[in-house]
Amino acid sequence: MKVEDFDFHLPEELIAQTPLLDRTSSRLMMIDKETGTRKHGAFTDIYDELVAGDVLVLNDTKVLPARLYGVKEDTGAKIEVLLLKQSEADHWETLVKPAKRVRVGTTISFGDGRLTATCTEEGEQGGRTLKFHYTGVFYEVLNELGEMPLPPYISETLEDRDRYQTVFAKEAGSAAAPTAGLHFTEELLERLRQKGVTITFITLHVGLGTFRPVSVDSIEEHDMHAEFYMMSKETAETLNAAKRDGRRIITVGTTSTRTLETIAQKLDGSFAEDSGWTSIFIYPGYTFKAIDGMITNFHLPKSTLIMLVSALSSREIMLDAYNEAVEEKYRFFSFGDAMFIR
Repeated sequence: MKVEDFDFHLPEELIAQTPLLDRTSSRLMMIDKETGTRKHGAFTDIYDELVAGDVLVLNDTKVLPARLYGVKEDTGAKIEVLLLKQSEADHWETLVKPAKRVRVGTTISFGDGRLTATCTEEGEQGGRTLKFHYTGVFYEVLNELGEMPLPPYISETLEDRDRYQTVFAKEAGSAAAPTAGLHFTEELLERLRQKGVTITFITLHVGLGTFRPVSVDSIEEHDMHAEFYMMSKETAETLNAAKRDGRRIITVGTTSTRTLETIAQKLDGSFAEDSGWTSIFIYPGYTFKAIDGMITNFHLPKSTLIMLVSALSSREIMLDAYNEAVEEKYRFFSFGDAMFIR
């Protein structure tokens, strides 16, 4: 299957640059995954779409202020660093720009030396492993010196960094937000609980794969980068009970989907307390074992994310829906509108 098969025309002006004032005021496209039948509404319509007994699974990862701006200690050259994954102690896998200026042994200074990092390993496409040096607590220093790592297609400055966090963000470790969750407020979640919808959480720390495009012609040749996930015993028991009772499991976002499918594939459709690294790549032809539906944003052309949603329905149905979203001027990507595939 070719990457080009998942291309569509997206006018640049439809890329949402800023979050809406009210998280729930985004639009919502509701689509039947079998027939492709669609209807349009507001995100608050998700209250009517979900029924008592449904289990809604959200990713409670918290985005780190993972973009750092520093200088080389020896030359003063400006260096940008994006933290991606903590590998051990104070060692982090990162993306560095310009990478050609950072070789093994290079030291970068941030915040007038409050934080420094030494390159210990060189990777591909700007990847570098850095060892950080500091006084105090690393995450406190990072919170003072770092910036939110907004995706490259967003050029506007984010005035309130909390708008790139979900209201339920808890476990720090992501390089990007699980953006489908940005539409929810505490009030909406509470209304859903009162209706009888079970709300439960997993954690997947969004990493390198979010920032790297598919660079091969055939999707079968693409390698996903591993991301760390966790599922609690409580969540596993909630999901197993839903499976036994024949109730729907609805994931919020591709990250929640990938976590559930990773565990369900290992356990033949059931769930257990688990943590580890997943590099699962879901594209058409994949057999889902965990979920019945998904709430997700509108994704990049030719991305692994549009391949995943196509697997839940079909490539033809999803591309038709995406083309209609363009015609209807839906807002795309992180701060954009949402789709409920059910």
